[in-house]
Amino acid sequence: MSTGSESAGAPAARAASVGADATQLARLRWRCRRGTQELDLLLMRFVSHRAESASAGELAGFERLLECEDRELQRWFLAYSPCPDPELAGLVDAIRALPHA
Repeated sequence: MSTGSESAGAPAARAASVGADATQLARLRWRCRRGTQELDLLLMRFVSHRAESASAGELAGFERLLECEDRELQRWFLAYSPCPDPELAGLVDAIRALPHA
């Protein structure tokens, strides 16, 4: 009896923990607006291609990336200098590999 209720609740629980909802997507889009159009476009790649299906950890990592200074982000995305944080470095590489919006 409990198996039926667990399986019925499992998809809803999974859906809540995966991907950004409409409010979070709108907030991420706003936070992707930076000092240069080039940086805006790079950051929007994640929102356009990954945010709706991203794990909670990926979304948290992207939020951390958005807290970084524009000059740092530009250096990392353009590979002028390596990102010192391994998690953020992996995210930068993943975003660079996404198709252009």
